[in-house]
Amino acid sequence: MALLGAKYAHVTVKDQKLKGAVYYLVSGHGGPDPGALGLYGKNVLPEDEYAYDVTIRLARTLMEHGATTYMIVRDLNDGIRDANVLKLDHDEVTYPNQKIPLSQVSRLRQCTDAVNKLHRKHKEAYQRMVTIHVDSRSEGQNIDVFFYHHENSKVGKRLAKHIHKSFQSGYKRSQPNRNYLGTVSDRSSLYVVRNTHPPTVFIELGNIRNNKDQQRFLLADNRQALANWICTGLQTDYKTH
Repeated sequence: MALLGAKYAHVTVKDQKLKGAVYYLVSGHGGPDPGALGLYGKNVLPEDEYAYDVTIRLARTLMEHGATTYMIVRDLNDGIRDANVLKLDHDEVTYPNQKIPLSQVSRLRQCTDAVNKLHRKHKEAYQRMVTIHVDSRSEGQNIDVFFYHHENSKVGKRLAKHIHKSFQSGYKRSQPNRNYLGTVSDRSSLYVVRNTHPPTVFIELGNIRNNKDQQRFLLADNRQALANWICTGLQTDYKTH
């Protein structure tokens, strides 16, 4: 798949655990809007580039298990990147190839329209949407990965809880001496959570301005681990739906 970049374009399907599942993957911001900006030394860290890299890694990981995946925000030349500092560009488009507008409401509407159109196409299938962001708070605030769902969506809540549980297990294995304090809560006021038709989980990966949190997405291995843990939660949700 060319969107994954030359190094990762070939995807070996390992199993069919997610065969029949359809995922809409939306990385936050993009195009004229880079989202939150962090600083790492003299380098600017743009939210949209880091959210995008975790999202496209998740797309590839889901494909390895036989899922149908749609990258809704797409960068046709970035692919999966292994650098620590990801360069800001403005050439992302919305599926299938729509220029992203500057206006926030227009951008969010364009994104939800793209998802809802595909949702109608897949009708009876198991369909879920995952949107991935990086938060911006005061520099001193260190936050764990946390999750939002729609208050009236039991299925969205269950989806968020399965991914949350996967993160609890992941941290227990990789950092046994660390307490994972990520939470699951409803936030129906978020445009994409409110207006997209498939059950949705909104994921915040951390505070882009906090040095500790930056390590979570600066290293390519850590970005892949985030994608893997999200995928594990999605597998549990699919298996038990």
